[in-house]
Amino acid sequence: MTNNRDLKTDISIDAKQQNAGAETIPLQHGNHDAALNASNVVTAMRKSRRVWIAGLPLCLFFYIVFYCNSAILDSLSINTSPLDSVIVAGGGGFRKLLEEKARLAEKRHSNGTQRRLPQCIIIGVRKCGTRALLEFLNLHPRIQAADQEIHFFDNNTKYHLGLDWYMNSMPSSRPDQVTLEKTPKYFVSHVAPSRIWRMNNSVKLVVLLRHPTTRVISDYTQIYYNKLGKNETLEEFEKLVLDPYTGEINTHYKAVQVSVYHQHLSRWFNIFSKDQVHIVDGDNLVTDPVSEIKKVEKFLGLDHRITYDSVYFNQTRGFYCYRVNRTMERCLGASKGRKHPDIDPVVVKKLNKFFKPHNERLFRMISRQFSWS
Repeated sequence: MTNNRDLKTDISIDAKQQNAGAETIPLQHGNHDAALNASNVVTAMRKSRRVWIAGLPLCLFFYIVFYCNSAILDSLSINTSPLDSVIVAGGGGFRKLLEEKARLAEKRHSNGTQRRLPQCIIIGVRKCGTRALLEFLNLHPRIQAADQEIHFFDNNTKYHLGLDWYMNSMPSSRPDQVTLEKTPKYFVSHVAPSRIWRMNNSVKLVVLLRHPTTRVISDYTQIYYNKLGKNETLEEFEKLVLDPYTGEINTHYKAVQVSVYHQHLSRWFNIFSKDQVHIVDGDNLVTDPVSEIKKVEKFLGLDHRITYDSVYFNQTRGFYCYRVNRTMERCLGASKGRKHPDIDPVVVKKLNKFFKPHNERLFRMISRQFSWS
């Protein structure tokens, strides 16, 4: 047993001596180069590994930053998703980003003007004198108004074009001027109030109201003449405004729905403060436009520049027109001021009776009454 153990010990010692001797044997030239190459590869792999270890967290960080902000970036870019796609929980910050983006995107011109988002919007009401008010206000040297109705906030297709598209639809203006647009359909839109608020929650809004019955008849008159120009016919007013089964006012008739002012105005007051909304007496605008314009000038913080010398009563057209300058006068288009059809007095009486409680709710809402109260 002892001899076998000694033999194993000797063999182990010999093996260690051989290995030690092998380590001291000098390498041949070719083997030396191979060893160096292998050593370089190992060193490079170690460096590469360290780079990956250091770079991976950075890559992950930038990926997270880009991903989390992609919704905002998309909403701020030209011709991209609408503002509704931006999450508005904690929305003040997002809205400020949108406003800042819009300000940065404003295009400056050599004459010092640039396109801006509107500081004031005429939101309605249809057939209450919105076009006349816009043209009168546009005489003011510190107001620049868009020529056409933009329909940005009530039309989903246009709204998806983004704020840059909307701003580029505005006229160029100076920093001391007010950019203005009007789209009467905003007033009855369910989505326009919140969309406008997200664009600018301090924007000023102008609403024109007139006798609701007169507005319904004027609405019908415009559609009647539009169809007449296309060789089309329109049902008689009485058949549209009265329910054929009950003989009472047809509350499904759109023209009637628009004239229930308090229902629409309440949506705006739910979002905007009342001091941001100026209400123009549309009936008084027809008979005394300057007095109503002065109130709008004050609301916008502008000096009074539109006077009775700026307007004149056109006997032929039957309403006030305006003077562009000392040599040029201008009236609204032929579609304005058309004669209303003769309406059955019984139907007019029914309309007035129908609107009476709605008018009273409106007056309480705005703490004001009109001549048609």
